[in-house]
This record gives sequence, structure tokens and C-alpha cells, in this order.
Amino acid sequence: MLEKLIQAFDDCFYVSLNTRLIRGDDEPIYKPAYSSCDFNQVIFAHGFFTSALHEVSHWCLAGEERRKRVDYGYWYNADGRTQEQQKKFESVEVKPQALEWMFSQVAGAKFRISADNLEGESTDPEPFKKAVVSQVERYCQQGLSDRAKLFHEKLIQQFNKNYILSADNFLLADL
Repeated sequence: MLEKLIQAFDDCFYVSLNTRLIRGDDEPIYKPAYSSCDFNQVIFAHGFFTSALHEVSHWCLAGEERRKRVDYGYWYNADGRTQEQQKKFESVEVKPQALEWMFSQVAGAKFRISADNLEGESTDPEPFKKAVVSQVERYCQQGLSDRAKLFHEKLIQQFNKNYILSADNFLLADL
């Protein structure tokens, strides 16, 4: 299943955008092409399928300038965030987690929303979950970006040819 996912990404983006999906041994990271690697790398953690989908989601959202920077030039506060830091984290994670959920559903993978803050101050997870559901609904109504749409369609071809995208497939109760 993982090899099919990697191949789907390569089919969509290796030739056109010089970007490959790479199984990593450690934390996920995005690396633009550099002197010892002539292609961009979306590196996912520990060979985990869900990590691959999440990292692809970030890549699908990153603009051209962001894709020129390591990890798209974003800040990241590790696990152990304060409530304020967590709210900021969640605000930037809504779109990628909504895409990840959409990609997961097509590929037949279980999606788990991730607050990614096990050691930090506790927060109410419901507003974040509702925001992710609302974002999926917007994607279903307004459409996906070109890269996300291309990848989503490729996943349908690779994993579930009978899949029909509908906001009705994404329920808060499932999170």
C-alpha cells in the first residue's frame, strides 16, 4: 500500500515539479533540491502511511516560494506547547489535516486528527475538530487546489476507483 502511495505521488509530481515522496527514518521534513540532491523531497516519518499523507497535504498547500525553503520556512513548536501556542498550531493545521482526511479516506487509511501536543497544556479538542470538518466541507464545495486535486484523483485511480467525493462522507462524529 505504501509503495502505491509513493508511486502515485511520483507519477503526479516527479517529472512536472521535480518532487519525490521519500520514506524517512526520523521526523518528517521537506527539503528543496540542493547540491547533493537534485530533486525536492517530501520526507515522511518512519515509513508511516499516515505521515506520508500528512506531509503530502502540507506540500499540496505550500506555494511556490514556500517550496524553496526547508520545511517551507514554517516555525514549529514541539510537543509541550502552551494553550496559546497550541491554538496557533491548530490554526495552521486545519487545512493540511482536512486534506489528509480526504486523502486518507480515498486510500482506505484510518484518519486520526492530531493535536500533536501530548506533553503540553490541555485544550478542548472540539473547536479544532469542527474547524477541520468545516474545511473539508469548503474543499468539497469550492474544490481543491490544482496539486491537491491531481493527487486526490490519482489516489482514486490507485486505491478506490468507485470513490465519490461528498461532504457527507466526513462527519465530526468520526474524529
